Amino acid sequence: MEFLCSSAIDETREFKSKNLEAERRRRKKLSDRLLALRSLVPIITKMTRATIIEDAITYIESLKNDVDLLTQELLEMDASPPLFSAAMAAPVVTGSIDVFEEMKPCIIQEDIVEVSKVNEKKMWIKITMKKKQGCFSKLMEAIIHLGFELTETTATSCKGLMLFQSFVQGTYDKLTVEQTKEHLIQIVRGI
Repeated sequence: MEFLCSSAIDETREFKSKNLEAERRRRKKLSDRLLALRSLVPIITKMTRATIIEDAITYIESLKNDVDLLTQELLEMDASPPLFSAAMAAPVVTGSIDVFEEMKPCIIQEDIVEVSKVNEKKMWIKITMKKKQGCFSKLMEAIIHLGFELTETTATSCKGLMLFQSFVQGTYDKLTVEQTKEHLIQIVRGI
């Protein structure tokens, strides 16, 4: 009988030690994963397991709200026509523009230069001209030589024409819109 009892005790010890090792591995894995979670969440109020999980849930919910808000903004932007901001006071584009129709070679007899004042230090320019070899680089050099800094610049060429649009700013306090337009007309004619 004693033999059976000691054998049963050894089996119980072996069974308990297997459970202890498995439990230690489980706790270690859980602890490592909580540390990883804690490193991903920017604001953790306390370092207990419960608060780490609560703070992670709060952070994930705020991220989900941000995603929903940004998705809604993108949908609204896609639904509305593109507009310049009112602060820039640039010409507002509504509807669709057929660039190919706008740039037909038969329509343009001479180069077109438009200049609008946006604010004290900023103007908007639009130049439509016949496309020639090197005309874009010459135009850019001449505009920069006038002392203008170009921002939000686009250049499109099609059917022998080039459409150039840009906001310009610089130290041209003495230049009016008309003077700037005259300078640009001279530059375009010289190209």
